[in-house]
Amino acid sequence: MSSSCRQETTPGVHRRKTMNIRSITYFMNPGVAIDTARFAQLRDFVKGARDAFESNGYAVQSARLATVPFPLLLPNLAPDTVVAYARALETAAADAGCSYVALGPALPDVQESYDAIPPVLAETENTFMSGVIASPATGVSLPAVRSCARVIQEAATLDPNGFGNLYFTALANVAPGGPFFPAAYHEGDEPCFALAMEAAGLAVQAFKEAGTLAEARQGLIERIECHARTLSRIGEALSKSFGVGFNGIDFTLAPFPAESESLGTAIERLGVASVGLHGSLAGAAFIADALDRAHYPKVGFNGLMLPVLEDSTLAKRAAEGTLSVKDLLMYSAVCGTGLDTVPLPGDTSREALACVLLDVAALAQRLAKPLTARLMPIPGKGAGDPTTFDFPFFANSRVLAVDAAPLTGLFAGDGMFDLAPRISLR
Repeated sequence: MSSSCRQETTPGVHRRKTMNIRSITYFMNPGVAIDTARFAQLRDFVKGARDAFESNGYAVQSARLATVPFPLLLPNLAPDTVVAYARALETAAADAGCSYVALGPALPDVQESYDAIPPVLAETENTFMSGVIASPATGVSLPAVRSCARVIQEAATLDPNGFGNLYFTALANVAPGGPFFPAAYHEGDEPCFALAMEAAGLAVQAFKEAGTLAEARQGLIERIECHARTLSRIGEALSKSFGVGFNGIDFTLAPFPAESESLGTAIERLGVASVGLHGSLAGAAFIADALDRAHYPKVGFNGLMLPVLEDSTLAKRAAEGTLSVKDLLMYSAVCGTGLDTVPLPGDTSREALACVLLDVAALAQRLAKPLTARLMPIPGKGAGDPTTFDFPFFANSRVLAVDAAPLTGLFAGDGMFDLAPRISLR
């Protein structure tokens, strides 16, 4: 590897590298009666893919399975039926080498599908769920917004720390085929795969070595492209060997809770005193622009991931009161994946959650971009209280306030409405 994409040990973290593969995500239609032949193919692929990437110096954190949306797969959406199917799928996927499963999203035109999500989250160990609140086909669905708010509120009670919502996200304009969970889902019958990267360290290192903004941008682009060439070569070879389509790479700069692998640190390396202060949006836009300029086979978000609880610097700034929910949503307009692992008061009402989700849906529609919302009300906690997660992939912070009041009038209705993208984006 060239110096710009060499695998470097991260200071303070034993044997971690500048960039890992967070997930090799495999997409398939498992069938209503789980097709054992498809899972045999999955098992062979997972083993071959792990060996191929790891022999080239890339640590693979996990292999994951994403299916077609469960409302399109199962003729009976009674919660007990969906739970039984999810359990069987989870077992089959684990036997094939996949750590996690995503059952695809509940859909606005199948409203009862949202009812099955809390029971699945309660009765499974490693199954992720999602729910569509907006799409180019349906526009913004007010009933779906409220249904997802209800799911978030119910999932918060499944664990004393509100951990159930780690496994659920609301989707706005999210297409199939992206590898990051919980948003990943499949379309069609032919299997394929994609790579989700953990690459925030690339930005931190590039900006540390740069003397100018031009050098910072070029350094990040070169690092991404250098890794992408190797990853793409391996991906194409796997596609040919196993007869499975290669969707591409999502280089969304996902962080790890260490300062040297933090998007917050990268933004501050550009010269912002603290993420959350003015100037932060420009930093986020600068990094996202570099990703757009890099050439590689793109799939999924390919932006910034700003998860408060998964990024040590973001967690610190939120705890200091510098970074708010509104700030994170504003930054999503120029870069990221939306609102992710945001700790909220345990008594946040369903109506307040719906207000936040409606803003995410509207932003995604007007900007013609994918956004998600993974909100985590924490039982017994109020705004400003410290979080107490004991989880190696979380950095503790403080609970963020939600500035919202119940929607009334026309927004309290049950319809859908379309928002056309800005003229300049069409």
